[in-house]
Amino acid sequence: MAIKDVFKGFFVVDDEEDDNVIYSSEDTREVRLREREVQKPEPVKQVKTSTEKRVVKPNVVNMKPETAASNTKVCLFEPRVFSDTQDIADELKNRRATLVNLQRIDKISAKRIIDFLSGTVYAIGGDIQRIGQDIFLCTPDNVEVAGSITEMLEAPEENE
Repeated sequence: MAIKDVFKGFFVVDDEEDDNVIYSSEDTREVRLREREVQKPEPVKQVKTSTEKRVVKPNVVNMKPETAASNTKVCLFEPRVFSDTQDIADELKNRRATLVNLQRIDKISAKRIIDFLSGTVYAIGGDIQRIGQDIFLCTPDNVEVAGSITEMLEAPEENE
C-alpha cells in the first residue's frame, strides 16, 4: 500500500480543502449568471469593401487541339493487299486525312477496303468522299472538305 500512496502523491493533487467546502444553490446560481454576463457577444464590426473591380478570366479550355491549322498532314496510300488498310485506319485514328488510290487492286478487294474505311470513318466521326475513279479521300472530324467534285466526275462518264 505504501507504493500506491507514493504514486498517488505524484499523480494526484490533494484537494482536501475543496472537498470540505459545501456550495449552496444560490452561490452556484450567482456564478452561472456571472459567466453568462461575461460571455456577451461582441458587436459586429463593419469592414470597408474595396470598390476596385477585379478582372476575372473565364476558365474555359478548348477541348479540341488546334492541330488543324498548324500540323495537318494528308497521307497518300496505294494499297496492294487488304492488310494495308489497317495502316490507313491508324492514320485516321491519329486525326490525319488520307487519300486512297485503289487503281492497282482488284475490284473485290477494293470494295472490302472501302467498306472497312467507311466503318473506320464512321467510328471517328469523319467523312469519306470519292474524288476520282477509284480514288477516295478519308478525313477525320477535325478536317473539313469544302466543295464537290462528284458532279464533274459523273459528267464525262455520261458522254462515254
